[in-house]
Amino acid sequence: MGGMKPDKQTLKFAGRVISVTTDEVVLPNGHRALLEVVHHPGGAAAVALDEHGRVCLLRQYRYVADGWLWELPAGKLEPNEPALLTAQRELIEEAGVSAREWASLGICLSSPGVLTETLHLFLATGIEPAAAAHESAEVIEVHWVPIDAACAWALDGTITDAKTALGLLRARHITARTAASALPGATNNSAKIP
Repeated sequence: MGGMKPDKQTLKFAGRVISVTTDEVVLPNGHRALLEVVHHPGGAAAVALDEHGRVCLLRQYRYVADGWLWELPAGKLEPNEPALLTAQRELIEEAGVSAREWASLGICLSSPGVLTETLHLFLATGIEPAAAAHESAEVIEVHWVPIDAACAWALDGTITDAKTALGLLRARHITARTAASALPGATNNSAKIP
């Protein structure tokens, strides 16, 4: 991702986390456009799955969303921090657990029409207790929910956060495929999630 460069870029706002520019670009169809772009460093999220088939979901108050959301433990990438380290750090800080095994579940683009944020999704297993360290601006409740129930929430709209819904569904797909391939006589010739 990221092959096209603007002909001209004008900084409109620079904050602690984001910046906003107007970019003059020539699109692949030859059309010249002036686009408003919100630049974000990206983030990472963990689908923490315990030995009982439950996933860690945070019930978190979000001012911008005007209420409580169900979310995966997640956070912003720090400068030069690999996405996996971000996911590992956030799982400990927000959920009070760590994981022995990690697998990529791909990426999620939050709002690609205006926002540069790329979210890296990970499956975390081999869950162990750790010391949580919530930030003062985080209002969080930690819940462990059966993965099938959490996926049902993703499908019925109870979970409205895109990274959480996508991460849960990808994790269930991977774990179901892994379980099926472990059955006697099974062959695993299914495609990898991109």
